[in-house]
Amino acid sequence: MREAILSGRGIQKNFGETTVLHGIDIDLYAGDFTVVMGASGSGKSTLLYALSGMDRVSGGTVTYQGRDITRASEKEQTKLRASAFGFVFQKTHLIGNLTLRENIRMAGLIAALSDREAAERTEQLVQQMNLQGAAGWLPGAVSGGEAQRAAVARAVVHSPAILFADEPTGALNRANSQEVLDLFSCLHRDGQSVLLVTHDRDAALRGNRILYLEDGRITGELVLPVYAGRDPTRESRLTAWLEEQGW
Repeated sequence: MREAILSGRGIQKNFGETTVLHGIDIDLYAGDFTVVMGASGSGKSTLLYALSGMDRVSGGTVTYQGRDITRASEKEQTKLRASAFGFVFQKTHLIGNLTLRENIRMAGLIAALSDREAAERTEQLVQQMNLQGAAGWLPGAVSGGEAQRAAVARAVVHSPAILFADEPTGALNRANSQEVLDLFSCLHRDGQSVLLVTHDRDAALRGNRILYLEDGRITGELVLPVYAGRDPTRESRLTAWLEEQGW
């Protein structure tokens, strides 16, 4: 039996009188590419924020490597997010007056990498993310796809235990979306654990474990092989499963 690196038990989240998450139990395992799907308003992003410590839960617990992080102080949670987790959002949130290379390197330094480690890891990722021609430019001077690839590099510069992604291709055209998803697949094959929330079927195809969220509850789970390229059988399995969930 596999041991989870991060677990949620009875996770509840309220906003005023409205309950968004209804006692969710979830485990994330090392090496998995877990995707959470569901309609808009189902609680996907709220669940990601609760699991990553970006938002306090109203009830239940979240444990990381056996440690209850729901009772950690703000300072402890901030340190954990900087050192153990990585984040990619729909918006890149890059620092506008730093080049792409400087944005990536800065994240490494914040995560307590040495100057040398941060510089070496940054150059490795610049190559891996195909940013050689854009790394010296400010975020406002590059394409949306280049900026998002830099955001992915920034998120993994410190080799996080879990990469959290919230609709990372939501603001990109199809070509740029596929490039970014290819990076996620490459990172996963190299051993990166991922939790991605999305309403996009193409993004969900990259996962090996897909969870369906409806009205703040997990109502279905589909397990697939590790993504190895476009596969009609994989696509038909996911499509049929989503139809069963009412998507």
